[in-house]
Amino acid sequence: MANKVLQKQAILSLILAIALSIGAIALLLPLIFVLITSFATADFKPLDSLLPKTWTGDNYARAWAQGEFLLAFANSTLVAIAVTACQIVTSALAGYALARLNFRGRNGILLFVLATLIVPFQLLVIPIFLVLKWGHLVNTYAALILPTAANGFGIFLLRQYIQTIPIQLEEAAIIDGANRWQVLWRIVLPLTRPALVTLFLFTFIGEWNDLFKPLVFTTRPELKTVQLTLAGFQEQFTADWPLLMAAVAIATIPIVVLFLIGQRQFIRGVAAAGIKN
Repeated sequence: MANKVLQKQAILSLILAIALSIGAIALLLPLIFVLITSFATADFKPLDSLLPKTWTGDNYARAWAQGEFLLAFANSTLVAIAVTACQIVTSALAGYALARLNFRGRNGILLFVLATLIVPFQLLVIPIFLVLKWGHLVNTYAALILPTAANGFGIFLLRQYIQTIPIQLEEAAIIDGANRWQVLWRIVLPLTRPALVTLFLFTFIGEWNDLFKPLVFTTRPELKTVQLTLAGFQEQFTADWPLLMAAVAIATIPIVVLFLIGQRQFIRGVAAAGIKN
């Protein structure tokens, strides 16, 4: 009887492994296509053959030079880090207040925060643009940072994760003479590292891949980001698929590396944030 149970479990595990492998291959196919095409010559037609006849790495050098990726990387990194830092601060403060402090209207504020998650950013672009124009912030780094300096998802994520932390730890710190700021800084934030890493990855990747804000709020060439550079490649070099795919690979590599570094904390943060309501 025990052998039959073990055999069934082994068969189910094998089926699950095969299904996951097929899913992983399906998800990786676009990336594989990008990498293969990026090493082909300019006469390569992706629809005519699967593999190029001639391989070359010149596309990366051409894409880096023609796209001015050094400037684009600097701008995208600056904006992504600034927005991520702002969201971590605002989400930690608001999430802790909603999780631990008892005040009138707390549930209403939480519902308002959740309601912001269903409002698309494109719906707010006109009032945001008018506010930025009134403050003379259009065509500045502030126009790329301030509109997303706070986010309802980050607030909800931190609030959910903080609720999983035993409140007895904070009560013991308060008894020892710590105030709320010390409890937040020395007790809560170190224990919420998986959630903070999760928020960091979500926010940084989202800002890195954002095309809408740079396209609407900036026109100065010195403020162009990676996504604006890719958009320019698509307009200029649509026929030159290897060059375009090399540009896509250059823009994708930093995000892939960042995710691989923080994937363990990312999974822990997502899993733990949904434990409590």
